[in-house]
Amino acid sequence: MNKRKHQYWTGAHTKHCLRYHLVWIPKYRKRVLRGELVSRLTFLIYQAAEVNNWWVHELTIDPDHIHIYIQTRPTESVAAVVQKLKGGTSYIIRQEYPELEEFLWGKSFWADGYFAETSGRLAEQRIRDYIRAHRSSLPQQQQFPGL
Repeated sequence: MNKRKHQYWTGAHTKHCLRYHLVWIPKYRKRVLRGELVSRLTFLIYQAAEVNNWWVHELTIDPDHIHIYIQTRPTESVAAVVQKLKGGTSYIIRQEYPELEEFLWGKSFWADGYFAETSGRLAEQRIRDYIRAHRSSLPQQQQFPGL
């Protein structure tokens, strides 16, 4: 979990701080995000962020959905960021956890669609608090503060 303050990134001719609160669910909102799968998803999400030069400010994985507060660059749309996160994790999870096929047939692990909202400086702490409160309501073995 990162404690960095509001930080602007710079590009060749830009200065920006693009942060999004994203939420998505497994197919059929099945409560399969538990145990080792949570650790693996957390690793994969942070790995995708590193590869793509994003920054994960907050992440909580509940049994039936994921909340992430992520900072990206203006060269990528929110849809492209979500597609990389959901598509990449779906592909790997379905290969590594074939037993999930029993619950989630078809070619994707995640349900279609997602929730996205932007935040300004004033709303940021409210989003962070909301995600943290969500995490604290989970059983201790389901909590994972980040890498």
